[in-house]
Amino acid sequence: MDWGKGIVLVFVAFAAIMISMVTICMKKDDLHLVTQNYYEEEIKYQAHIDKVINANGLSYEALQFDNLQKSVSISLPVGAKGELHLFRPSDARLDQKLVVDVINEDTTVVDLAMLKSGYWLMKLTWSAEGKSYYQEKKITI
Repeated sequence: MDWGKGIVLVFVAFAAIMISMVTICMKKDDLHLVTQNYYEEEIKYQAHIDKVINANGLSYEALQFDNLQKSVSISLPVGAKGELHLFRPSDARLDQKLVVDVINEDTTVVDLAMLKSGYWLMKLTWSAEGKSYYQEKKITI
């Protein structure tokens, strides 16, 4: 075999490998973005930073995870309204959003036993007394 045929075979083999890799990657159906509207979320990021600063200034922690009972306690002032987003980075289909509306002084307890085991990110966004807040906690179930 001479050099010309060897070079042609290398290029043909490389092209075949590249075509098969692209085909395999394109057939994957469980590719998920962190958020569907990424650019809009990026523009709103300063408001998010303000919410985090407001939450860090509080004298209490709003989210408390109990690993033994697989539950989360939400401690917010009366009249607070918000949303608890249970975010699964590896699979967006498992994400859940729960509405939080505090009408009495008792701590709200959310049972997380129904969630699939693995890594989760709890994102709590709420507003109380004209201010908005945001707190998140990384958990493993």
